[in-house]
This record gives sequence, structure tokens and C-alpha cells, in this order.
Amino acid sequence: MGKPVKRSAAAILSLLLVAGCVKSYIPPDIGDACSILTKKRGWYGDVLRTEKKWGTPMSLTLAFIRQESGFRKKAKQPRRKVLWIIPWKRVSSASGYAQAVDKTWQQYLRETQKGGLMTRRSDFKDAADFIGWYNNKSSKLLKIRRDDAYNLYLAYHEGWTGYRKGTYRDKAWLKSAAGKVQENEKRYRSQIQACKSKLRTKRFGIF
Repeated sequence: MGKPVKRSAAAILSLLLVAGCVKSYIPPDIGDACSILTKKRGWYGDVLRTEKKWGTPMSLTLAFIRQESGFRKKAKQPRRKVLWIIPWKRVSSASGYAQAVDKTWQQYLRETQKGGLMTRRSDFKDAADFIGWYNNKSSKLLKIRRDDAYNLYLAYHEGWTGYRKGTYRDKAWLKSAAGKVQENEKRYRSQIQACKSKLRTKRFGIF
């Protein structure tokens, strides 16, 4: 009985090692929403589910993810340097597609009653749902329209309290980033509108 168990364990370990070496998927054209949502199976359903559940448009979810991580599932903040050379702690705990920080991620898990181990920041579906949850709260707490990409992004970056205090006002770089999110959201919205029937067909497997 010992040898088969050992062989099975070795096989599982090999699969895990291979999986760890596989490069994470990044859309080849992050400027084209139709390309993004047709080439990666399941992503259209994920952003559509977020739109229906939280009221965050598909185009806005994609624009947030593009700005935050460039569609890199394991994106993390850079490390600080000690003596300009030695890598130290990261600038923040933000990670994954949505660059959610630990504290806000834990709040999301509590409020949505999701399991911590099964819900991951590196999972596109969970990241999209997190963005929808966050923007829904921003809309309710701060009276920001659900399609106002510019102000929703400022609140996303500064937090609800920071947005109320206007901490973004003297941050030209942040307002510039919010402007990019707004531009990308408009572009994605137009593209999705043009290929909606194609996306629906692909989702139901008649493609």
C-alpha cells in the first residue's frame, strides 16, 4: 500500500510545481473590452454578475482592474528599500486583480459572509465582486453615482473617510489616474455595447 500512496503524492506535487511555473494569463490587448471578455473564458459572466448584483457596470469593473493591476492576478505593491538596496516590507498590503488591502478585504469577507480560504484576491471573479461591493458602499455612503468612474475611483483609492475629507484634492497624480479610469470606462462601455450579442453567444457556448 505504501508505494501507490508515495507515487500519488509525488504526482500531486509535480502538478502543483508545474502549475506554479505556468505564467498567469494577461489579456494580449487590454485596450479592447471585447477581446478581453471573449478570450478569457468566464470573465464576461463574472463582470456581468457584478453588474447585476451590485450595480457596477461591466465597463467600470474592467477599468478599475486595468488601473489597479493591469489584469495581473498576482500583482503586489513594490517593496521599500533599506539603505536604497536591501528589499524590505511592501509599501502596502494591496494585492491581486483589484489591489485590495488586507483590512478592507477582511471587511468584505465579513459583510458578504464569504469563506476566507475559498475567496481569493487573485481570483478574477472574487476581485470583480469586491469592486462591485466597494463601489456599492461608495454610492450609498458618499452619494456617488454608480456610473461615475472618476469619483468612485477616488473613493476606492482614498477610502470612504478620506474621500469625505477630500484627501485627493492635492494629489495631482491620483486625479490623473482617476481621469484614466474614466476614459477607459467610456471606451470599454462603447466596445461592450458593440459586441454584446457576441459576448452573450460565447457565454452560452454557441460560439
